[in-house]
Amino acid sequence: MSPSRTVLALALLSAAAAPAAAQGFGTSVAAGPSGVFVGEPAPQAAPGRVYQYTRGQNGRWTEAGRLRATDGAAGDRFGASLVAAGDRMLVGAPAADSGLGAVYVFERRGGAWAQAGRLQAPDRKKGDEFGAALVLAGDLALVGAPGQAEGAGAVHVFRRNAAGAWAAAGTIASGDSGTAQRFGSAMAHDGGTLLVGAPQQAAFTGAVYAFRLDPAGTAAPQGKLTSRLAVRGSGFGHAVALHGGTAMVGAPRSNTFVGVVGLFERDSASGEWRERGQLLPFDGGRGQFGAAIAFDSTGALVAAPTAFNQRGRIYAASRNPKDGEWTGVTKLGLEEPGRPGGIALLDGRAIVGRPGADYGLGAAVVLERDASGAWRQGGRMTGEDFAYEAMTGNERRCDSGKIGAFDCGRVDLVSFLPRQQLMGERGAELNDVWGWTDPRTGREIAIVGREDGTTFVDIGNPGRPVVLGNLPRTQGSPGSTWRDMKVYKDHVFIVADNAGEHGMQVFDLTRLRAVRGQPQVFTPDATYHRINSAHNIVINEESGYAYTVGTSGGGETCGGGLHMVDIREPKSPKFAGCFSDPQTGRASTGYSHDAQCVTYRGPDRDYQGREICIGANETAISVADVTDKANPKAISRATYPNVGYAHQGWFTEDQRYWLMDDELDELSGTLPGTRTLIWDLNDLDDPVLLKEWYGATRATDHNLYIKGTTMYNSNYVAGLRVVDISDIANPKEVGYFDTVPEGENEPGFGGSWSNYPFFKSGTLVVTSGREGVFFLRKHEAPLP
Repeated sequence: MSPSRTVLALALLSAAAAPAAAQGFGTSVAAGPSGVFVGEPAPQAAPGRVYQYTRGQNGRWTEAGRLRATDGAAGDRFGASLVAAGDRMLVGAPAADSGLGAVYVFERRGGAWAQAGRLQAPDRKKGDEFGAALVLAGDLALVGAPGQAEGAGAVHVFRRNAAGAWAAAGTIASGDSGTAQRFGSAMAHDGGTLLVGAPQQAAFTGAVYAFRLDPAGTAAPQGKLTSRLAVRGSGFGHAVALHGGTAMVGAPRSNTFVGVVGLFERDSASGEWRERGQLLPFDGGRGQFGAAIAFDSTGALVAAPTAFNQRGRIYAASRNPKDGEWTGVTKLGLEEPGRPGGIALLDGRAIVGRPGADYGLGAAVVLERDASGAWRQGGRMTGEDFAYEAMTGNERRCDSGKIGAFDCGRVDLVSFLPRQQLMGERGAELNDVWGWTDPRTGREIAIVGREDGTTFVDIGNPGRPVVLGNLPRTQGSPGSTWRDMKVYKDHVFIVADNAGEHGMQVFDLTRLRAVRGQPQVFTPDATYHRINSAHNIVINEESGYAYTVGTSGGGETCGGGLHMVDIREPKSPKFAGCFSDPQTGRASTGYSHDAQCVTYRGPDRDYQGREICIGANETAISVADVTDKANPKAISRATYPNVGYAHQGWFTEDQRYWLMDDELDELSGTLPGTRTLIWDLNDLDDPVLLKEWYGATRATDHNLYIKGTTMYNSNYVAGLRVVDISDIANPKEVGYFDTVPEGENEPGFGGSWSNYPFFKSGTLVVTSGREGVFFLRKHEAPLP
């Protein structure tokens, strides 16, 4: 296969909901005589870029350079698509110019690549996705814009003249009426034949259109590739590949997202395309097989981005040289998981992008085909893992509204450690946080959750935090965006969601006293296996009971409600019972996303001294009496206006009010700002929504905690917000520390996940996913 036919950029069709942001390294790939190219369209705090790699005499692939747009800007998605042919390359940037889109032409001169042109649609509009797919055919450049004309889509043709200048030479349309076809999502070209996919045509039935492309850029329609695969919902045409008279078309949504690839051959006499067979994943899981395809005369590679429990697979098929028939599909045992992206083939070598590898940083692998036709991994490439500089030593006051790269207001920075210094695997982001004060030494320890484990940081001197060690995730469990931990009797109890058979880890924190010198890697003292995965863990330190919530994946799931565990002997946890209120939760099982359980001393005399749990149950709050673990009882439930996702909450210290965040309400676009719901629980049998309070930004809120008359709310991209609630009906923001320097404080995910404000010293510990862990202190002086 020639370099002009090697690139396919994969757009994932579905993804598990997760706040983490990906850099996209490996979204697109290309290969040519001058090396291998890997696109990274979403690097942190920077414009997109393309990495070039060359193979040395020792057989290793090393970075040889980076290509950037001369007018690049953060968020432009430069590198979302690539195509290379000889000494020329096209790089798509579908979000350039504030979403209008552009394509950049690069040429190699004297061994170095340089920008030689910039293409844009004549009548471009935001949302056209100009540059989503590319073809380079001699002096012609074809650019897919599947979002154009309300999603009908189009392909723009550009021609290079003798002086080297590029000019628009027309557009290609499907010829069928209707919007939402997304014509131009995928393209393939060979020998004057052009195939264009329209995967959403007719309610995701999909279609592939054939054209005869002449050197002037005129495209003459040659009909459609028709198939029994093209049924409603199949997404036929999401990926197309072409080699000689053979075409492959992916329908990754077919058969309830199992996916299939159709095989077509062109009749040499009539020019018609006829379906010859199919490639199917032999294991039949919902992997979206066919989301990306590359093939040549001897073999094919097919991506299934959601196979293998959402971690992705690459499958290989071979072709019999005698009769041209395609034989068995097998999965490749690549060395690490990570959703596949672009695939390129060239001269017995394949480049496979894996933008899901390394927790979203991405990677690319080189596959070499041996004499028997089998594929072997021959190299691995990674991009830059951007890190903010650590800040330790002297405390930095927020006097000018900024500390380093971070905006602030009346909150000082004591110190900061980037996530790369917290013993995590490459790319592992941070999530939850809790704290422990050693009763013997008085040292304060931050317990920092990562996607791949837990880090212990000594902040006895908060200006010079010391990493003590790492407790990795349970062996055999995958990394997880969601990890949560709480402390009881000098032990930390840790759970993770969507993490296979992770269970609940138990770790004796007094072991940290023995750490001297280098940080240690620990093993848990016990692992409780009556649960597999759990979204959160709640502990009532007075009663000695833990409650895992959002439990799934096997074991005693309790409908996702309260899975009650007796932890009075911390290293020997015992199952104590279940509680759920099936009148709450999206699936009517009583699923609790998070909860707080207390020995009640609030104003409702009917329940004083009882053990009460308040659950944020997706659709409502749930109030329960769990004093008798064998017979827990629902007390009440309450909903509220504009429910998005009841997420998490915390009692005021008098246990009269319960303040709660809704994680998805800001995304609706109907709220004036970040919303905190204030519940009056004077009567536990009748919760009353006292107030909907709106913050200073529109950022999505996540975890909030209350100490005294102050609420500390982690509001994702707006960071930590400090709110005075001494007048509960009129809260007032009195400070903030924005943990995400780039972008606007708009609804969405990423940034500050959680905070821990309960240390006696007043040190606030705040985690921010891609950035790191912040140790802060709020101004105690009254506002002017």
